[in-house]
Amino acid sequence: QVQLVESGGGLVQAGGSLRLSCAASGIVFGIATMGWFRQVPGKQREVVAVITSGPIERYADSVKGRFTISRDNDKNTVYLQMNSLKPEDTAVYFCYANHRGTNYWGQGTQVTVSS
Repeated sequence: QVQLVESGGGLVQAGGSLRLSCAASGIVFGIATMGWFRQVPGKQREVVAVITSGPIERYADSVKGRFTISRDNDKNTVYLQMNSLKPEDTAVYFCYANHRGTNYWGQGTQVTVSS
């Protein structure tokens, strides 16, 4: 059974930082493409950052230079370091894994940035 368990969300003031973590189980983590998406009510889920097994990183334009995705294959964990947070970063953040062609999602963690 595949599980993606996020942690690290919360409330932070604009300009502050948060680090999200996602612990994966039930997959061969080292070969999986991992990522973070976010969603606000009434809008589609959007990609924030993705990291391949390479690892190669990709970022949404809106977070480039502020967010950093990383992975620790020994701990089966992917991270999202979020700096210089803005109110428009407020959303539910979801961990994502693509493993052998199948997509998996975490339950989501709320990030709220106050102005």
